[in-house]
Amino acid sequence: MTEGYEAGDINLVDDEVRYDDDEVVTDDANGSLAELPVRVATYLATSLADAPDEVEVTSSVQGATVKVSVTVAPSDMGRVIGRRGRTAQALRTVVGAAGAKVGATTNVDIVDV
Repeated sequence: MTEGYEAGDINLVDDEVRYDDDEVVTDDANGSLAELPVRVATYLATSLADAPDEVEVTSSVQGATVKVSVTVAPSDMGRVIGRRGRTAQALRTVVGAAGAKVGATTNVDIVDV
């Protein structure tokens, strides 16, 4: 385990991902690059939305780049984007950090329906 890690540390999205030094170990045999960034984006978007059941997060992988598309209800667009796009930028930063953890570059798009 990583030095300084404590059980229940917020760095874990769920119990399926464990951090061993500089690599991410998943229960998925393929270890998809998009898995962690998509889970983080889903968690954040559903936490922000008033209608979490209408949040849809999709991804596509091209080389070491993961494109994450977040779709929310029209009434939640303002909450997810935030004033002057500050919430959207924070979402991109956190998802980017999750992508960097697995060695991927991420692009996060908030899709207008």
